[in-house]
Amino acid sequence: MTATTPVRIGNASGFYGDRFAAVREMLEGGELDYLTGDYLAELTMLILGRDRMKHPDRGYASTFLRQMRENLALAHERGVRIVANAGGLNPTGLADQIRALAADLGLEVRVAHVDGDDLVDRADELGLGTPLTANAYLGGFGIAAALDAGADVVVTGRVTDASLVVGPAVHHFGWDATDLDRLAGAVAAGHVIECGTQATGGNYAFFAEIADLTHPGFPLAEVSDDGSSVITKHAGTGGAVTVGTVTAQLLYEIGGPRYLGPDVTTRMDSIRLEQVGTDRVRMSGVRGEVPPTTTKVSLNTLAGFRNEVTMILTGLDIEQKAALVTEQFESSLPTKPESLTWELSRTDRPDAGTEAQASALLRVVGRSTDPDAVGRGFSAAAVELALASYPGFSLTAPPAAGAPFGVFEPGHVDAAALDHRATLPDGTVIRIPPSPVRGELPPLDPDDVPGPRDWGPTTRAPLGRIAGARSGDKGGSANIGVWVRGEDEFAWLDETLTVDALRVLLPEAADLTITRHRLPNLLAVNFVIEGILGRGVADNVRFDPQAKGLGEWLRSRVVDIPHRFEVI
Repeated sequence: MTATTPVRIGNASGFYGDRFAAVREMLEGGELDYLTGDYLAELTMLILGRDRMKHPDRGYASTFLRQMRENLALAHERGVRIVANAGGLNPTGLADQIRALAADLGLEVRVAHVDGDDLVDRADELGLGTPLTANAYLGGFGIAAALDAGADVVVTGRVTDASLVVGPAVHHFGWDATDLDRLAGAVAAGHVIECGTQATGGNYAFFAEIADLTHPGFPLAEVSDDGSSVITKHAGTGGAVTVGTVTAQLLYEIGGPRYLGPDVTTRMDSIRLEQVGTDRVRMSGVRGEVPPTTTKVSLNTLAGFRNEVTMILTGLDIEQKAALVTEQFESSLPTKPESLTWELSRTDRPDAGTEAQASALLRVVGRSTDPDAVGRGFSAAAVELALASYPGFSLTAPPAAGAPFGVFEPGHVDAAALDHRATLPDGTVIRIPPSPVRGELPPLDPDDVPGPRDWGPTTRAPLGRIAGARSGDKGGSANIGVWVRGEDEFAWLDETLTVDALRVLLPEAADLTITRHRLPNLLAVNFVIEGILGRGVADNVRFDPQAKGLGEWLRSRVVDIPHRFEVI
């Protein structure tokens, strides 16, 4: 199929558990050609893996099925085609459920599904070990094939988040694997809208500038045949779409200038943004390079069991109280876990006006391969100290049993080893070959820090008074994208916010490997901090296990800001 008019692709889910009503809101709020839903994250695959262990017929996002029960007739009536990765570990099962639902509703709905991402049965053969889940990140051409065959609903397993937009765009415009710039433009659009309201003001550094964030609308992308797009939202919905909100989302959970994918390598440093109207941001100039020869695989492994207790310490002598209860707790444990982590959060302040403001939190996390070592006896050991420890002893929650936890790590396999399949509405199964243009990429130029300039008088102020930030997790690593709003401010940021400066500003990262990448078109620099999240969110005991607040911590740190800049 080929077309010249832009295709309108909306999003109604950024994660498993996102706003349930968003599907109806997007269908009723304005014109759409496609409605997508992203339900999968690294942690979600672990959750679905445990679900499948208990119920082999499950393993998909059940929320999507309930949303379709309420909205499939509306989508069908309006001619909106649905593309979602809610199939998780069982896209075949979810597709069957959707077909049965359509029959119950008396709808002539054509359902297709895409799979071949699940490698768990081949994990050992492919050198991936023995994980609980092993899922390759597939591209958008399987989705496109299903749409070419007339599917009204396409459910997938683990495709890349952006593939939910790439697939409809490929189908709509008739692109092929050699249309690298066009594919890269669709990837960029997909990356912006994949996290839902993060593109319309949610989690935005300068949130106070947005007039109405009570109920932000979900985003949509108007993708054109040249790969450019306009990011927008339905009229009358809350939130805002600005160059700033789009920049923030482009920086979310990325690495360097190259954003690797199975269909194309997208050059994030080529993207140009322009405000072209109220809640309308044009994204253009996106360049694509060949995709890599390997495909990323999401691996989750059950690593053991964990339990935790949080104690409240109030008033004077916080450090001494923490030391006392730490010694008491550890000596009273019936079995000491292999790993015991303590964290004292000094949320207290002197001469506090409320009891809460006078209190600190002491958290202990135990992890073990023996469930009994972190079972109810672990938390009961804290309860038994209630009358025998520091003055004012209390806990934030009653004792509880331990729970299993997993570890995420990325793997890679040869793209040619995958069996990417699309099962069409008539039951025909077709194989989707890997990109024929995949190959090696030349090295990038080094990320040189510019020489020093005289910025004149400065003021000590938080970095966030001039810069925005967006941070997130990728396994055990985290990224922080930092941007400003003017060329002069970027020249200062580029010179000032070096890796060495980041180590000083974020002492928790001082001894870790940090890589900095420049993105001048976005007036941004991006940092990747390796290992700050340990072995990933399910295993991590850090205060902020997904690094969602890491950028805001950085923005709160005080630096020397030139007087010549407007400080917010």
